[in-house]
Amino acid sequence: MSYVEVPGARVPIRMWADPATVEPVAMQQLRNVSTLPWIEGLAVMPDVHFGKGATVGSVIAMRGAVCPAAVGVDIGCGMSAVKTSLTAGDLPGDLSRLRSKIEEAIPVGFSMHDDPVDPRRLHGLPTAGWDDFWGRFDGVAEAVKFRQSRALKQMGSLGGGNHFIEFCLDETGAVWLMLHSGSRNIGKELAEYHIGEARKLSHNQNLVDRDLAVFIADTPQMAAYRHDLFWAQEYARHNREIMMALFKDVVRKEFKNAKPMFEETISCQQEDAEGHMRTVEYRPGVISCHHNYVSEERYEGMDLLVTRKGAISAGVGEWGIIPGSMGTESYIVRGLGNPKSFNSASHGAGRRMSRNAAKRKFSTRDLEEQTRGVECRKDSGVVDEIPGAYKPIGQVMEQQRDLVQVVAKLKQIICVKG
Repeated sequence: MSYVEVPGARVPIRMWADPATVEPVAMQQLRNVSTLPWIEGLAVMPDVHFGKGATVGSVIAMRGAVCPAAVGVDIGCGMSAVKTSLTAGDLPGDLSRLRSKIEEAIPVGFSMHDDPVDPRRLHGLPTAGWDDFWGRFDGVAEAVKFRQSRALKQMGSLGGGNHFIEFCLDETGAVWLMLHSGSRNIGKELAEYHIGEARKLSHNQNLVDRDLAVFIADTPQMAAYRHDLFWAQEYARHNREIMMALFKDVVRKEFKNAKPMFEETISCQQEDAEGHMRTVEYRPGVISCHHNYVSEERYEGMDLLVTRKGAISAGVGEWGIIPGSMGTESYIVRGLGNPKSFNSASHGAGRRMSRNAAKRKFSTRDLEEQTRGVECRKDSGVVDEIPGAYKPIGQVMEQQRDLVQVVAKLKQIICVKG
Protein backbone atom coordinates (compact mmCIF):
# COMPACT_ATOMS: atom_id res chain seq x y z
CA MET A 1 0.00 0.00 0.00
CA SER A 2 0.96 3.63 -0.22
CA TYR A 3 0.42 5.88 2.73
CA VAL A 4 -2.77 7.50 3.97
CA GLU A 5 -2.67 10.93 5.54
CA VAL A 6 -4.36 11.56 8.87
CA PRO A 7 -6.67 14.59 8.57
CA GLY A 8 -6.69 17.51 10.98
CA ALA A 9 -3.05 17.42 12.05
CA ARG A 10 -0.81 20.50 12.10
CA VAL A 11 1.83 18.73 10.00
CA PRO A 12 1.50 15.73 7.68
CA ILE A 13 1.02 12.38 9.47
CA ARG A 14 1.63 9.81 6.74
CA MET A 15 0.63 6.28 7.73
CA TRP A 16 1.70 3.03 6.07
CA ALA A 17 -0.93 1.34 8.24
CA ASP A 18 -4.71 1.35 8.29
CA PRO A 19 -5.63 3.96 10.94
CA ALA A 20 -8.67 1.87 11.88
CA THR A 21 -6.38 -0.95 13.04
CA VAL A 22 -4.16 1.24 15.25
CA GLU A 23 -5.05 1.30 18.94
CA PRO A 24 -6.65 4.60 20.03
CA VAL A 25 -3.89 5.38 22.56
CA ALA A 26 -1.28 5.10 19.80
CA MET A 27 -3.31 7.32 17.48
CA GLN A 28 -3.51 9.91 20.26
CA GLN A 29 0.26 9.75 20.69
CA LEU A 30 0.71 10.48 16.98
CA ARG A 31 -1.58 13.48 17.22
CA ASN A 32 0.28 14.65 20.32
CA VAL A 33 3.59 14.50 18.50
CA SER A 34 2.16 16.48 15.58
CA THR A 35 1.43 19.43 17.93
CA LEU A 36 5.10 20.02 18.79
CA PRO A 37 6.24 23.41 17.47
CA TRP A 38 9.49 22.03 16.06
CA ILE A 39 8.05 19.14 14.03
CA GLU A 40 8.14 19.15 10.23
CA GLY A 41 6.58 15.77 9.51
CA LEU A 42 5.71 12.34 10.88
CA ALA A 43 5.84 8.99 9.06
CA VAL A 44 4.09 6.01 10.64
CA MET A 45 5.24 2.48 9.87
CA PRO A 46 2.92 -0.57 9.49
CA ASP A 47 4.23 -2.06 12.76
CA VAL A 48 3.13 1.01 14.77
CA HIS A 49 2.04 0.51 18.38
CA PHE A 50 1.84 2.35 21.69
CA GLY A 51 5.09 3.39 23.39
CA LYS A 52 6.38 5.79 26.01
CA GLY A 53 5.73 9.34 24.81
CA ALA A 54 6.04 8.51 21.11
CA THR A 55 4.73 5.40 19.40
CA VAL A 56 7.02 2.56 18.38
CA GLY A 57 7.09 2.49 14.59
CA SER A 58 7.23 6.25 14.05
CA VAL A 59 9.68 8.49 12.19
CA ILE A 60 9.70 12.06 13.49
CA ALA A 61 11.44 14.87 11.62
CA MET A 62 12.16 18.03 13.62
CA ARG A 63 13.98 21.25 12.86
CA GLY A 64 16.30 22.44 15.61
CA ALA A 65 15.07 20.05 18.27
CA VAL A 66 15.03 16.40 19.28
CA CYS A 67 12.77 14.44 21.63
CA PRO A 68 14.65 11.79 23.70
CA ALA A 69 11.47 9.74 24.26
CA ALA A 70 11.07 9.51 20.48
CA VAL A 71 14.34 7.57 20.33
CA GLY A 72 13.32 5.02 22.96
CA VAL A 73 15.23 3.96 26.03
CA ASP A 74 17.29 1.32 24.20
CA ILE A 75 19.36 3.80 22.22
CA GLY A 76 20.83 2.28 19.06
CA CYS A 77 18.85 -0.96 19.29
CA GLY A 78 19.05 -2.74 15.96
CA MET A 79 19.88 -5.80 13.89
CA SER A 80 22.83 -7.59 12.30
CA ALA A 81 22.81 -10.48 9.84
CA VAL A 82 25.25 -12.31 7.60
CA LYS A 83 24.90 -15.10 5.06
CA THR A 84 27.19 -18.13 5.40
CA SER A 85 28.45 -20.83 3.05
CA LEU A 86 26.64 -23.47 5.13
CA THR A 87 23.44 -25.07 3.89
CA ALA A 88 20.64 -27.07 5.51
CA GLY A 89 22.48 -30.25 4.54
CA ASP A 90 25.40 -29.34 6.81
CA LEU A 91 23.22 -29.21 9.94
CA PRO A 92 22.78 -31.96 12.52
CA GLY A 93 19.33 -33.38 13.26
CA ASP A 94 19.53 -32.22 16.88
CA LEU A 95 20.19 -28.49 17.18
CA SER A 96 20.19 -28.33 20.97
CA ARG A 97 24.00 -28.56 21.24
CA LEU A 98 24.45 -25.64 18.83
CA ARG A 99 21.97 -23.56 20.80
CA SER A 100 23.83 -24.37 24.03
CA LYS A 101 27.17 -23.37 22.51
CA ILE A 102 25.75 -20.01 21.42
CA GLU A 103 24.38 -19.41 24.92
CA GLU A 104 27.78 -20.31 26.42
CA ALA A 105 29.60 -17.83 24.19
CA ILE A 106 27.16 -14.91 24.45
CA PRO A 107 25.59 -13.96 27.81
CA VAL A 108 21.82 -13.48 27.70
CA GLY A 109 19.25 -11.84 29.99
CA PHE A 110 20.85 -10.01 32.90
CA SER A 111 24.12 -11.95 32.49
CA MET A 112 27.35 -10.36 31.29
CA HIS A 113 30.92 -11.41 30.55
CA ASP A 114 33.11 -12.12 33.58
CA ASP A 115 35.76 -9.87 32.05
CA PRO A 116 35.46 -7.31 29.24
CA VAL A 117 35.81 -8.79 25.77
CA ASP A 118 38.94 -7.60 23.97
CA PRO A 119 37.83 -7.12 20.35
CA ARG A 120 41.45 -7.39 19.20
CA ARG A 121 41.32 -11.09 20.07
CA LEU A 122 38.27 -11.79 17.93
CA HIS A 123 38.59 -13.13 14.41
CA GLY A 124 38.38 -10.42 11.74
CA LEU A 125 36.76 -7.76 13.92
CA PRO A 126 37.81 -4.18 13.03
CA THR A 127 39.08 -2.35 16.11
CA ALA A 128 40.02 1.06 14.70
CA GLY A 129 38.76 3.75 17.02
CA TRP A 130 38.09 1.37 19.91
CA ASP A 131 40.28 3.25 22.41
CA ASP A 132 38.88 6.60 21.26
CA PHE A 133 35.34 5.28 21.75
CA TRP A 134 35.97 4.37 25.38
CA GLY A 135 37.95 7.57 25.89
CA ARG A 136 34.77 9.51 25.06
CA PHE A 137 33.01 7.82 27.98
CA ASP A 138 34.64 10.50 30.17
CA GLY A 139 32.24 12.99 28.60
CA VAL A 140 28.96 11.20 29.40
CA ALA A 141 26.55 12.40 32.08
CA GLU A 142 28.08 12.30 35.57
CA ALA A 143 25.00 10.48 36.88
CA VAL A 144 25.87 7.45 34.73
CA LYS A 145 29.67 7.31 34.88
CA PHE A 146 29.70 4.82 37.77
CA ARG A 147 28.30 2.24 35.31
CA GLN A 148 31.49 2.02 33.23
CA SER A 149 32.66 -1.31 34.65
CA ARG A 150 29.27 -2.87 34.00
CA ALA A 151 29.08 -1.37 30.52
CA LEU A 152 32.47 -2.90 29.67
CA LYS A 153 31.34 -6.36 30.77
CA GLN A 154 27.95 -6.09 29.04
CA MET A 155 29.59 -5.25 25.72
CA GLY A 156 28.98 -8.35 23.60
CA SER A 157 25.90 -9.55 25.51
CA LEU A 158 22.32 -9.98 24.34
CA GLY A 159 19.95 -8.77 27.06
CA GLY A 160 16.33 -9.90 27.31
CA GLY A 161 12.86 -8.92 26.11
CA ASN A 162 12.55 -9.02 22.34
CA HIS A 163 16.31 -9.35 21.77
CA PHE A 164 17.43 -12.59 20.13
CA ILE A 165 20.16 -14.54 18.35
CA GLU A 166 18.99 -16.75 15.49
CA PHE A 167 20.29 -19.42 13.17
CA CYS A 168 18.17 -19.13 10.01
CA LEU A 169 17.62 -20.70 6.60
CA ASP A 170 16.65 -18.74 3.52
CA GLU A 171 14.43 -20.09 0.75
CA THR A 172 17.42 -21.66 -1.03
CA GLY A 173 18.49 -23.54 2.12
CA ALA A 174 21.45 -21.26 2.87
CA VAL A 175 22.29 -20.62 6.53
CA TRP A 176 22.20 -17.08 7.93
CA LEU A 177 23.28 -15.74 11.31
CA MET A 178 21.10 -12.97 12.71
CA LEU A 179 20.84 -11.06 15.99
CA HIS A 180 18.92 -8.21 17.60
CA SER A 181 20.20 -6.11 20.51
CA GLY A 182 21.07 -2.57 21.57
CA SER A 183 23.03 -0.45 24.03
CA ARG A 184 22.22 -2.59 27.07
CA ASN A 185 21.80 -0.99 30.49
CA ILE A 186 24.14 1.92 29.82
CA GLY A 187 21.99 3.14 26.94
CA LYS A 188 18.83 2.76 29.01
CA GLU A 189 20.25 4.79 31.90
CA LEU A 190 21.54 7.53 29.62
CA ALA A 191 18.13 7.73 27.93
CA GLU A 192 16.22 7.89 31.20
CA TYR A 193 18.58 10.53 32.60
CA HIS A 194 18.16 12.83 29.59
CA ILE A 195 14.39 12.33 29.39
CA GLY A 196 14.28 13.50 33.01
CA GLU A 197 16.48 16.50 32.26
CA ALA A 198 14.35 17.51 29.27
CA ARG A 199 11.18 17.46 31.36
CA LYS A 200 12.66 20.15 33.65
CA LEU A 201 13.24 22.72 30.89
CA SER A 202 10.94 25.74 30.80
CA HIS A 203 9.94 25.38 27.14
CA ASN A 204 8.54 21.90 27.90
CA GLN A 205 6.19 22.85 30.72
CA ASN A 206 3.05 23.33 28.60
CA LEU A 207 3.32 20.37 26.23
CA VAL A 208 0.27 18.19 25.73
CA ASP A 209 2.41 15.27 26.99
CA ARG A 210 5.47 15.96 29.16
CA ASP A 211 7.05 12.71 27.91
CA LEU A 212 7.51 14.57 24.60
CA ALA A 213 9.94 17.02 26.17
CA VAL A 214 12.63 18.15 23.72
CA PHE A 215 16.11 19.59 23.68
CA ILE A 216 16.61 22.65 21.48
CA ALA A 217 19.58 23.23 19.19
CA ASP A 218 22.51 25.37 20.34
CA THR A 219 21.88 24.82 24.05
CA PRO A 220 24.18 23.10 26.57
CA GLN A 221 21.49 20.50 27.27
CA MET A 222 21.25 19.59 23.58
CA ALA A 223 25.04 19.37 23.30
CA ALA A 224 25.19 17.03 26.31
CA TYR A 225 22.40 14.86 24.96
CA ARG A 226 23.91 14.62 21.48
CA HIS A 227 27.24 13.51 22.94
CA ASP A 228 25.63 10.75 25.02
CA LEU A 229 23.16 9.78 22.28
CA PHE A 230 25.79 9.26 19.60
CA TRP A 231 28.10 7.50 22.07
CA ALA A 232 25.29 5.07 23.01
CA GLN A 233 24.43 4.48 19.36
CA GLU A 234 28.06 3.56 18.77
CA TYR A 235 28.02 1.30 21.86
CA ALA A 236 25.05 -0.56 20.37
CA ARG A 237 26.85 -1.03 17.05
CA HIS A 238 30.00 -2.34 18.77
CA ASN A 239 27.84 -4.62 20.93
CA ARG A 240 26.33 -6.26 17.85
CA GLU A 241 29.73 -6.49 16.12
CA ILE A 242 31.25 -8.34 19.07
CA MET A 243 28.27 -10.69 19.43
CA MET A 244 28.39 -11.47 15.71
CA ALA A 245 32.13 -12.21 15.97
CA LEU A 246 31.47 -14.54 18.93
CA PHE A 247 28.59 -16.14 17.01
CA LYS A 248 30.84 -16.75 13.99
CA ASP A 249 33.48 -18.35 16.23
CA VAL A 250 30.89 -20.81 17.55
CA VAL A 251 29.90 -21.72 13.99
CA ARG A 252 33.52 -22.20 12.91
CA LYS A 253 34.16 -24.58 15.81
CA GLU A 254 30.93 -26.54 15.41
CA PHE A 255 31.25 -26.95 11.65
CA LYS A 256 34.99 -27.48 11.22
CA ASN A 257 34.55 -30.05 8.47
CA ALA A 258 32.36 -27.69 6.44
CA LYS A 259 34.88 -24.84 6.85
CA PRO A 260 32.16 -22.18 6.97
CA MET A 261 32.67 -18.90 5.20
CA PHE A 262 30.68 -15.71 5.76
CA GLU A 263 29.40 -12.79 3.67
CA GLU A 264 28.36 -15.07 0.81
CA THR A 265 26.72 -13.81 -2.39
CA ILE A 266 22.98 -13.06 -2.35
CA SER A 267 20.98 -13.52 -5.56
CA CYS A 268 17.57 -11.96 -6.11
CA GLN A 269 15.17 -10.94 -8.85
CA GLN A 270 15.11 -7.24 -9.71
CA GLU A 271 13.25 -5.22 -12.33
CA ASP A 272 15.45 -3.40 -14.85
CA ALA A 273 14.79 -0.07 -16.59
CA GLU A 274 12.72 -1.79 -19.32
CA GLY A 275 10.50 -3.52 -16.77
CA HIS A 276 12.10 -6.97 -17.24
CA MET A 277 13.00 -9.13 -14.25
CA ARG A 278 16.63 -10.20 -14.04
CA THR A 279 18.83 -11.96 -11.51
CA VAL A 280 21.12 -9.64 -9.59
CA GLU A 281 23.93 -10.71 -7.28
CA TYR A 282 25.07 -8.77 -4.22
CA ARG A 283 27.80 -9.29 -1.67
CA PRO A 284 26.70 -6.98 1.15
CA GLY A 285 28.93 -8.30 3.93
CA VAL A 286 27.55 -8.14 7.46
CA ILE A 287 24.29 -6.19 7.28
CA SER A 288 23.72 -3.94 10.27
CA CYS A 289 21.10 -1.32 11.01
CA HIS A 290 19.86 0.71 13.97
CA HIS A 291 16.14 1.07 14.55
CA ASN A 292 16.10 3.33 17.65
CA TYR A 293 18.23 6.35 16.81
CA VAL A 294 18.64 9.91 15.55
CA SER A 295 20.15 10.95 12.25
CA GLU A 296 20.94 14.34 10.69
CA GLU A 297 19.27 14.42 7.25
CA ARG A 298 18.08 16.90 4.65
CA TYR A 299 14.63 17.01 3.05
CA GLU A 300 13.09 19.69 0.83
CA GLY A 301 16.01 22.00 1.49
CA MET A 302 15.75 21.69 5.29
CA ASP A 303 18.32 20.25 7.68
CA LEU A 304 16.34 18.01 10.02
CA LEU A 305 16.93 15.76 13.00
CA VAL A 306 15.16 12.53 12.07
CA THR A 307 14.24 10.25 14.95
CA ARG A 308 13.45 6.64 14.16
CA LYS A 309 11.83 4.73 17.02
CA GLY A 310 11.14 1.24 15.76
CA ALA A 311 12.06 2.07 12.15
CA ILE A 312 15.05 1.56 9.88
CA SER A 313 16.64 3.82 7.31
CA ALA A 314 15.64 2.70 3.80
CA GLY A 315 17.41 5.02 1.39
CA VAL A 316 17.90 3.90 -2.22
CA GLY A 317 19.80 0.59 -2.18
CA GLU A 318 20.37 0.71 1.57
CA TRP A 319 20.48 -2.72 3.25
CA GLY A 320 18.13 -3.46 6.12
CA ILE A 321 16.72 -6.26 8.25
CA ILE A 322 13.03 -6.58 9.20
CA PRO A 323 12.47 -9.46 11.64
CA GLY A 324 9.28 -11.24 12.58
CA SER A 325 8.74 -12.94 15.93
CA MET A 326 10.48 -15.98 17.42
CA GLY A 327 8.43 -18.37 15.28
CA THR A 328 7.93 -16.48 12.03
CA GLU A 329 9.95 -15.35 9.05
CA SER A 330 12.26 -12.35 8.73
CA TYR A 331 13.39 -10.34 5.72
CA ILE A 332 16.61 -8.96 4.28
CA VAL A 333 15.69 -5.85 2.30
CA ARG A 334 17.05 -2.98 0.25
CA GLY A 335 15.53 0.46 0.54
CA LEU A 336 13.61 2.14 -2.27
CA GLY A 337 14.28 5.65 -0.97
CA ASN A 338 10.75 6.97 -0.49
CA PRO A 339 11.11 10.58 0.76
CA LYS A 340 7.48 10.62 1.95
CA SER A 341 8.54 8.17 4.67
CA PHE A 342 11.78 10.11 5.28
CA ASN A 343 13.52 7.16 3.58
CA SER A 344 12.34 4.75 6.30
CA ALA A 345 10.68 1.37 6.75
CA SER A 346 9.39 -0.73 9.65
CA HIS A 347 11.73 -2.39 12.14
CA GLY A 348 9.77 -5.63 12.50
CA ALA A 349 6.33 -7.10 13.03
CA GLY A 350 5.40 -4.83 15.94
CA ARG A 351 3.45 -5.90 18.98
CA ARG A 352 -0.33 -6.19 18.75
CA MET A 353 -0.74 -6.75 22.48
CA SER A 354 1.18 -5.82 25.62
CA ARG A 355 3.42 -8.28 27.43
CA ASN A 356 0.94 -8.63 30.29
CA ALA A 357 -1.93 -9.21 27.85
CA ALA A 358 0.11 -11.90 26.09
CA LYS A 359 0.80 -13.66 29.39
CA ARG A 360 -2.92 -13.64 30.20
CA LYS A 361 -3.96 -14.90 26.77
CA PHE A 362 -1.33 -17.53 25.98
CA SER A 363 0.12 -20.58 27.75
CA THR A 364 3.37 -22.52 27.39
CA ARG A 365 1.38 -25.04 25.34
CA ASP A 366 0.50 -22.24 22.91
CA LEU A 367 4.17 -21.25 22.82
CA GLU A 368 5.22 -24.81 22.00
CA GLU A 369 2.70 -24.96 19.17
CA GLN A 370 3.61 -21.58 17.69
CA THR A 371 7.37 -22.28 17.79
CA ARG A 372 7.13 -25.85 16.50
CA GLY A 373 10.30 -26.71 14.57
CA VAL A 374 12.37 -24.01 16.29
CA GLU A 375 15.04 -24.95 18.86
CA CYS A 376 14.32 -22.34 21.53
CA ARG A 377 13.05 -21.69 25.03
CA LYS A 378 9.45 -22.78 25.45
CA ASP A 379 8.91 -21.86 29.11
CA SER A 380 6.71 -19.31 30.86
CA GLY A 381 9.55 -16.78 30.95
CA VAL A 382 9.17 -16.06 27.22
CA VAL A 383 5.42 -16.47 26.72
CA ASP A 384 5.19 -12.68 26.30
CA GLU A 385 7.37 -13.10 23.18
CA ILE A 386 5.04 -15.66 21.58
CA PRO A 387 4.39 -15.07 17.85
CA GLY A 388 0.69 -14.49 18.56
CA ALA A 389 1.57 -11.33 20.50
CA TYR A 390 2.93 -9.76 17.30
CA LYS A 391 1.37 -8.50 14.09
CA PRO A 392 1.59 -10.83 11.06
CA ILE A 393 4.94 -10.02 9.48
CA GLY A 394 3.66 -10.88 5.98
CA GLN A 395 0.98 -8.21 6.28
CA VAL A 396 3.52 -5.68 7.56
CA MET A 397 5.73 -6.34 4.53
CA GLU A 398 2.81 -6.03 2.12
CA GLN A 399 1.96 -2.61 3.55
CA GLN A 400 5.43 -1.24 2.79
CA ARG A 401 6.05 -2.47 -0.73
CA ASP A 402 6.78 1.11 -1.77
CA LEU A 403 9.46 1.44 0.93
CA VAL A 404 11.64 -1.68 0.52
CA GLN A 405 12.49 -4.48 -1.88
CA VAL A 406 12.74 -7.97 -0.35
CA VAL A 407 16.08 -9.62 -1.17
CA ALA A 408 15.87 -12.72 1.06
CA LYS A 409 13.26 -14.36 3.27
CA LEU A 410 14.59 -16.15 6.34
CA LYS A 411 13.08 -18.64 8.79
CA GLN A 412 14.77 -19.39 12.09
CA ILE A 413 15.61 -22.93 13.21
CA ILE A 414 17.34 -21.80 16.41
CA CYS A 415 16.24 -18.82 18.49
CA VAL A 416 18.20 -17.79 21.60
CA LYS A 417 16.45 -15.40 23.98
CA GLY A 418 17.28 -14.00 27.41
